[in-house]
Amino acid sequence: MKRVMGAALCALLAGGIAHANAETKLTIATVNNGDMIRMQKLTDDFTSKNPDISLEWVTLEENTLRQRVTTDIATKGGQYDIMTIGTYEVPIWAEKGWLAPLDKLGADYDTDDLMPAIRSAVSKDGDLFAAPFYGESSMMMYRKDLFEAAGITVNGRLTWDQTLEIAKKLHKPDEGVYGICLRGKAGWGENMALITTMGNAYGARLFDENWNPTFDSAEWKAALDMYTNVLGNYGPPGATSNGFNENLSLFNSGKCGMWIDATVAASFVTNPKDSKVADKVGFTEAPCATTCTGANWLWAWNLGIPMGSQKVDAAQKFIAWATSKDYLELVASKEGWANVPPGTRMSLYQNPKYLEAAPFADETLLAIDSADPINSTMQPKPYVGVQFAAIPEFQGIGTTVGQQFSAALAGQMSVEQALAAAQSSTDRTMRKAGYY
Repeated sequence: MKRVMGAALCALLAGGIAHANAETKLTIATVNNGDMIRMQKLTDDFTSKNPDISLEWVTLEENTLRQRVTTDIATKGGQYDIMTIGTYEVPIWAEKGWLAPLDKLGADYDTDDLMPAIRSAVSKDGDLFAAPFYGESSMMMYRKDLFEAAGITVNGRLTWDQTLEIAKKLHKPDEGVYGICLRGKAGWGENMALITTMGNAYGARLFDENWNPTFDSAEWKAALDMYTNVLGNYGPPGATSNGFNENLSLFNSGKCGMWIDATVAASFVTNPKDSKVADKVGFTEAPCATTCTGANWLWAWNLGIPMGSQKVDAAQKFIAWATSKDYLELVASKEGWANVPPGTRMSLYQNPKYLEAAPFADETLLAIDSADPINSTMQPKPYVGVQFAAIPEFQGIGTTVGQQFSAALAGQMSVEQALAAAQSSTDRTMRKAGYY
């Protein structure tokens, strides 16, 4: 009897010890951008404060991430406890009931400090359904030394026609310098993010007031003509393979005269650890054409929790850590103020240390503040979004159209053929979805 009771007591104690040491493992799906890679390197700060929580990272290229997290959340796959998602997905998924509300971020989280445009994009009925890790718009980054050598002066915002002429002057492939670098990789969040803002600048829109696609318009023709001309003739070879990360590498190695892309790149192109041209970079707004309305995008990468997760409390602890003011201080202490994730908190742009360290801060803030998801086209439109339409069908539409535009850039079809194919495929999708 004593022996049985002793065995039972040992089992009970062992169970208690196992329970005390039990860890909650969070599987986090994220994109392979520099700020997310940096976050992974700093997570010892989180786990030391939360020893009962462990982290497993699934780090993916942008297009792959979008496909996998969309499939997982739509099918209730449960592979991920935290997902890195964009301002496109959050309102749609929140409306579908796919995301858990973030209501336990802590009393000191200071939700009111989040930038209004970004906070609005990740909220539904006033409640946060994802927390922004970094926010961005788009702008032009250029080589001041090359501009000066070519006698080019930048006095404010350029037009696309001026950008084309500058690209011609700077393009010296024999010397390893290309006039301009732009996204050419197909994807609704890759080449389409840029091309749609170019369309906006030329007075185009994705859909008219009755949801008819407008790729057969003269405005879209002008935008895609400019895109294929400037990048096809004065960009790097193989541009159809280049997205954000590939162009960042090209620019940092000194091979791009200009680069129009996400404002978040600014800290990397000015960091001597990353960039050979760190002390030679200038910044100005993304180019205009017929108009400046909608000529620069609005985006944020955010952390969200799938509805139905069994680890909501632990996941909210991590999200609160990664998107807090304290996290910005942590990055600043390790990497310097210029390298903290930008574009999410108003207090950052009132911080003298950041403003002194980040020569791009004013241009970033200007770009984000000027991006309006409601009024982003010259003509009326029925959708919300600058470089996308916040409807479930757009992910498929943008992917297909991005492939068609990439084919035009590669010379596999003409601009006219690409636009006709975009019009036809989008019309078919919208009819099938019952928009008209």
